[in-house]
Formats: sequence, structure tokens, C-alpha cells
Amino acid sequence: MQPGITRRTNPDEIRHDWTREELQALFDLPFNDLLFEAQLVHRRWFKAHEVQMSTLLSIKTGGCPEDCGYCAQSAKFDTGLKASKLMEVEKVLAEARKAKEAGATRYCMGAAWREPKDRDMDMICAMIEGVKEMGMETCMTLGMLSGQQVHRLAQTGLDYYNHNVDTSEEYYPNVISTRTYQDRLETLERVRNAGINVCSGGIVGMGESADDRIGMLMTLANLPEHPQSVPINMLMPMEGTPLGRSEKVDPIDFVRMIAVARIAMPQSVVRLAAGRELMSEEAQALCFLAGANSIFVGEKLLTAKNPEEDKDRRLFEKLGIAPMPAHSCPAEK
Repeated sequence: MQPGITRRTNPDEIRHDWTREELQALFDLPFNDLLFEAQLVHRRWFKAHEVQMSTLLSIKTGGCPEDCGYCAQSAKFDTGLKASKLMEVEKVLAEARKAKEAGATRYCMGAAWREPKDRDMDMICAMIEGVKEMGMETCMTLGMLSGQQVHRLAQTGLDYYNHNVDTSEEYYPNVISTRTYQDRLETLERVRNAGINVCSGGIVGMGESADDRIGMLMTLANLPEHPQSVPINMLMPMEGTPLGRSEKVDPIDFVRMIAVARIAMPQSVVRLAAGRELMSEEAQALCFLAGANSIFVGEKLLTAKNPEEDKDRRLFEKLGIAPMPAHSCPAEK
């Protein structure tokens, strides 16, 4: 075995007991060795040339009472964003039809809430039912959920619930004060126990240390079940937010994040999420080589820009990437 490689990754092994030292050892591998290990795992569980296409729609924008330091939708920051009411069901479904025609197989709907009100659940469930009838996977991100609300979403047939941990538990208070890390973990537990697939990841580039990035991945990889979907976001600095002047993430460091996520959570779909607008084609290609196999398509990610559809199509043609069919995640419930 070459110097610097302490053990060969076992692509068949699904673990929930990763240590900081083990994850650090992966980050410390020579870049080519790390990507090789990630490819071994990726090809064991997924078709190497397939990438899942998701579309994200903001169904209720702005006015959120939380103070997430990266978010333009917080009512606590002056970002020039106007708050809106929850969209009408038919308008959401009309946008979902457009997304399906453009190739999306998962439709993600996000509302800028601390938590949904019970009076909103009828409309939320109608959106889920309508999108499911189109044959797409459904995903919601609505903030924290009560046990009753989770049960209702499960009964309606929601496929995925997104609730990111954002960063490490240690760094989290530097980013958010209105909700605790434990609040997030408890929501994930409710969702998981209700039989809904979990979508949970984090953001890179908020001033966190390399150890914090390891801590975030360790939290996700050591959950009782790995999140079936793991979005890794590169911070899109928003003017008017506390993190609006953050420094750009080194692309190679970001690719390493993708690769370690792939190795630590072999059966999860790893999403190259926010930040693609800031990446070169070469950086995106390295992310796919490192095991990323999901992206957002469409002109916006809630309030942030996303690469244009034609730009993605040209890149995928260059790389020989094909769309991943719906429900292809081997860990999906």
C-alpha cells in the first residue's frame, strides 16, 4: 500500500461510527488518491455517469423570523427582499410541470418559516399530492416540524424532507442564534422515524475551520440512518446579511468535501447544490468525479442564482452525463 493511505475504503461497508481522526485522514490524502477512493465507493452504488436533476421553488419567500447569517430571507436583515404569502397550489403545480418538462425528477418546495402553521398544512399537502401525480419525487423544506405535522406529511406521501444541519455543532452558534443545533437534530429524528427520506447537508464558506467541516460531515455520517440526500452548498454571499462579505471557498477544498461525503455516506445521493454559479466547468467536473450525483436545475435556488439550463446541458454533453431516473437512491425508503 502506498505511503499515506492507511486503509483501503471498503465500498460495501456502511458505517455510522466515523471518528474525526478517520475523516481527517481522508481529507489529508493526496488529491488523486482521495478521488480514486471516492470513485470506488460511487461506482459500487450508483451509475457513474448519471446525475439527478432537482428543481427548487420558493413557495413562501422572505419574512422569516430566524437569523441564519447566510440567508437573504431573514426579516432581521435589510436585504431588499420583499416578504410574500404562501403561493397558491395551482401556481406551484404549474411551475412543477415546467420543471418536469425541463428534465427535473425531483421537485423541492421551500418556505421561509421557522415552522409551518397548522392552517397551512392543507395547501402544503395539496402541493405534495399534485407533484406526486406528475411522477416526480417530492421534497419540502418548511423549518421545524411538530410530531403531528410530520405524521401528516408522511400520510400525504412526501418523499423527502430537507432540513440542513448547516455546519458543525461547535461553529453553529456563530451562524444562527434563534434555533439550536439540537432543534435541527430533533426535527431530523421526527422525519426519519415517520418513514420520510431525509435530505440534510450543510454550507461551506461561512468562516468555519477545516475541523468544522469535518464535524458537519461526522454529524451526518453518524446519524442512525445516513440522509438519503446530502446537499453540499458553497456559500452564495447575500448583500445585507452578516455573511455577505465572506471569502470565496477554494475549489479544491470544496471537491474534497464532496469526496469525503461520498466515502462516508456511500448510498446517499450527494448534491452539488448552491454555489455552482460561482464554479468553473472544470471545478464542477471534479465534483462529479468526486462522487456528486445530484444538482439543482432552474434559474434560481430560492433567492440565489443558478446556472442557466442551456449551460448545464452543454456541460453534461461534454462530460457524457445522463439524467438519473426518479427513485434511484439505493437507501431510499
